[in-house]
Amino acid sequence: MKGKCPKSFTVFTENSSSFTNRTIVTFNFRHFFLGFAYLLLFIFLALSILLWVPLHTRHSLEPSVLLERASLDHLPELVVLNNSLSFATQKNCTYYTCFDVYKCSHTHSGRIGVYVYPVVEFVDKDKVPITKKITSEFYNILKAITKSMYFTSDPNEACLFIPTIDLLNQNRIRPKDVGKALSSLPYWNEGRNHLIFNILPGSMPEYHPFLEVDIGYAMMTSGGFSSLTYRSGFDVSVPVYSPLAAELRTQSSQDRNWLVISSQPYIHEDFREVISEMAAEHPGFLVLNSCGSSPLDTKLRCRDEETYNFPDILMNATFCLVVRGARLGQPTLMESLAAGCIPVVVSDSYVLPYEEVIDWKSAVLQLYEDDLSKMMDLLRGVSSDRISEMRQKGNWIYTRYFTSMERIALTTLRIINDRVFPHIGRSYSDWNDPPIERRHLTYKTFALPMGPPRSQGFTAVVLTYDRLESLFHVLERISKAPSLAKIVIVWNNQFKDPPPISSWPRLPKPLQIVRTKRNQLSNRFYPFPEIETEAILAMDDDIIMLTTDELEFGFEVWRQFPDRIVGFPSRTHVWDGFNHRWKYESEWTNNVSMVLTGAAFYHRVYNYYYSSAMPGDIKSWVDDHMNCEDIAMNFLVANLTGKAPIKVAPRKKFKCPECVNADLLSVDLSDMTAHMAERSECINRFADIYGRLPLRSVEFRADPVLFKDNLPDAFKRFNEIGSL
Repeated sequence: MKGKCPKSFTVFTENSSSFTNRTIVTFNFRHFFLGFAYLLLFIFLALSILLWVPLHTRHSLEPSVLLERASLDHLPELVVLNNSLSFATQKNCTYYTCFDVYKCSHTHSGRIGVYVYPVVEFVDKDKVPITKKITSEFYNILKAITKSMYFTSDPNEACLFIPTIDLLNQNRIRPKDVGKALSSLPYWNEGRNHLIFNILPGSMPEYHPFLEVDIGYAMMTSGGFSSLTYRSGFDVSVPVYSPLAAELRTQSSQDRNWLVISSQPYIHEDFREVISEMAAEHPGFLVLNSCGSSPLDTKLRCRDEETYNFPDILMNATFCLVVRGARLGQPTLMESLAAGCIPVVVSDSYVLPYEEVIDWKSAVLQLYEDDLSKMMDLLRGVSSDRISEMRQKGNWIYTRYFTSMERIALTTLRIINDRVFPHIGRSYSDWNDPPIERRHLTYKTFALPMGPPRSQGFTAVVLTYDRLESLFHVLERISKAPSLAKIVIVWNNQFKDPPPISSWPRLPKPLQIVRTKRNQLSNRFYPFPEIETEAILAMDDDIIMLTTDELEFGFEVWRQFPDRIVGFPSRTHVWDGFNHRWKYESEWTNNVSMVLTGAAFYHRVYNYYYSSAMPGDIKSWVDDHMNCEDIAMNFLVANLTGKAPIKVAPRKKFKCPECVNADLLSVDLSDMTAHMAERSECINRFADIYGRLPLRSVEFRADPVLFKDNLPDAFKRFNEIGSL
């Protein structure tokens, strides 16, 4: 037993030595890996510090907004490197291709978040600023934004970003270096969702109508946009702000001794000769220029030896001429509006301020440059009532949108906000109608009643007297429409019974006959209980040329716009300056303000309004004169909704050649003249009763998507669409 012990011990000793060696090796490897891990951690921390310090330094410059006026003279500097790259302006941008609306999706307030970059001074490598000091106008823009409901100090919550480089006047910047400075902004992203504020684009000698800075996908404001460079629905056209205009205090009762004043000191050479000839011929035309003794004094204007205070002299004129200068946009427009002087804009390609929301036709007269020589004759034809209306509207537009840079900035943001959130955007009336004009006749909260209809599709309501042959043709035509639910015949003849059922054509759809007690045109708009659908197709008994495809397409358009009159025969109204009255117009024009109810879809709720809530004596006047019920319905719907009707498809002629109706066919000239005069009288009479003209004009119509495409008929849903 004892002899075996040393052996056992020896075995144990050998095993222990092997274990010790393995332990030492394991211990060495552990030290190596721990050391390597510490080394990696040290490198990571070092890199983090190196990357964090400049970022922290840059962002520490942001209060996020440093807008105390005194501090703007001592701004922190950022160097723009020569090797920095800018991103060229994308000239084909649209709201849908260059604006990331999804950055606005985090907010449920219906309000965009606007982030203003920190105010710094960008300098080149030699410490020379690339722009001049911030102007008071740009300072006021930034201040207004930071105090507005749109402002956010958190860039992660922002939908729109405002660089704080003052680019209002291109003459005060170095364009190439500014493009590089913009690209260095931390959230630039090639300019997406950025808004650049500019008013005076271009520089000598060309004065291009766009800012010559690389802004990538950014939106831009400008006071001199040309229709050739303006990216409609993306850029925002703003006015050329005039501090002189803000000082004016208009007196509406002031006598105005001059018919027209031209006050621009540097008129484009294309117009000088024409203007001088008109002024020499017409004593009511005052042409002013800068004063030779004080050419830099902006508050003086001269004609020969006569000196006038400016812009006060504008309050002594009815019209003020605004012509194209070196730049398209001119401060004279704002000065004219502030003075209550109706601007006469002569600049073919100029995009007026906020043109996408402001209806300038109610406040400004526009002439083609080639028609400048005819200006005096045209202005003499404007009535005193029209002058008063335009002056009031122009003054209201100026006061609401243009009196200060703060208002201009906030209006710009409102326009962009309405683009992002159109479902809660401002209506045409909100943008254009003074509160005093939104009378009780206009139902601001008007909305169609909600609820399931008793029947789907549409009901055709056909007014007839005794034209049975054309009536039966009409019934056979419209009965083929798949969406037709029922036909209701309004029999307006009290001296003759409807023919027996056996005489009527066999139709695939139900037909009901309603006999009236008196022959009145308003009977067609009575809310008959037989009408069970929301949609009504009002038809005359001689409209026989409409095809099934036209009816179906018209109904599809109405389903998209159920609060409007949607139909086929269109008309418009124009102002007759010589007779100082509104005129009914049925010729080919680019405008549509009425769709006649001889063939039109509308919501049945309007029958209730027509029968029980028509203003004044319009309804009885229509029935007494047996005319203008369609105009009355267009007035009613436009007044309730503030919206224009929709003309469907290109067809203009709808009736049979044998059917006599002066509004749609070539008949005796004297009859046509009398008919048009009576319908013009309707427009003027109805406008007096409403206290205004509620009709709205549009310059478009609805056509099927593939209507004009050169494709096989199998690809098209609506093939039988008439061309005339």
